Amino acid sequence: MQQDISIQGVKPEKGSPFDMHGCLDVSGVDLIDASGQPYRLHGISTHGLQWYPEYVNEATFRFLRDEWGVNAIRLAMYTAEDGYCDGDNPLAFEQIIRTGVVTARHLGMYVIIDWHILKDNDPDLYREDALDFFGRVSAEYSGAGNVLYEICNEPNGYGIDWEHVRSYAEDVIPVIRRNEPDAIILVGTPTWSQDVDAVAVHPVTASDNVMYTLHFYSGTHKQELRDKLLRARSDGTPVMISEFSITDASGSGPLDLNSAREWKELILKENLSCFAWSLSNRKESSALLVPECHVLSGFEDEDLTPAGRWMRDFMRELNAR
Repeated sequence: MQQDISIQGVKPEKGSPFDMHGCLDVSGVDLIDASGQPYRLHGISTHGLQWYPEYVNEATFRFLRDEWGVNAIRLAMYTAEDGYCDGDNPLAFEQIIRTGVVTARHLGMYVIIDWHILKDNDPDLYREDALDFFGRVSAEYSGAGNVLYEICNEPNGYGIDWEHVRSYAEDVIPVIRRNEPDAIILVGTPTWSQDVDAVAVHPVTASDNVMYTLHFYSGTHKQELRDKLLRARSDGTPVMISEFSITDASGSGPLDLNSAREWKELILKENLSCFAWSLSNRKESSALLVPECHVLSGFEDEDLTPAGRWMRDFMRELNAR
């Protein structure tokens, strides 16, 4: 377990993304910064913290910020698969999250705490754990300003429709709001965070500074999902792409660069926030690092997979705009 650290007294570096843009808000369907200007988060998501905790450190975050232009990190804390709720040591996960939040705060980066539902498809399965977790972490990081809360990564499976997810969100959001009245809260949508077009009929009640997540993998998700995203925004639903890659939905297989280009054009046109999957050297094509890479920063071309090089270049392009 890493040494105990606290958010208290940690100030962001001068000239960092948070130092320049401050606390974020949702205005209509868009994200805006403290001065009321449109703002985009463009970041990297870790893989599961139970498997790849080593990338949660200052050297890695600083390299991604300074060399790739990344302004945010997503901490993917799986609830199942030997994760927070069914593993042996939930406190170890909380310490990794604490390290990630404090490090991001120091570097002036934004950070998503991701309650990563996946194979435990129903958010209700660990609802009580979620209420306890988000109550405590939102109290610990209250006032930090750089923390976003993603309360259900990818609800999926039979019977897990929007009303089911909405009921869960209506329980969890007030727990966070008691400590963090203005923080951005991200709500997953059914079918592995694809059904963003279902939200507008019945959004969550406390809708201020709430966004809804869409995930895409370019080899699987194409024009139909892009149309859903545009339809959701047209209906007034604020959407954040909190996870994406340019492979198929399994995270593996060949890259689909044609579909990736179309998604890229849409992200640029609509000024959408997006988080690339995943910061790991896992043996799969969506991993940013090759399996032989064992360094934690200073990544060279040979350390990166083809997806990693594409994501690096895309993050740099987003940062330049």
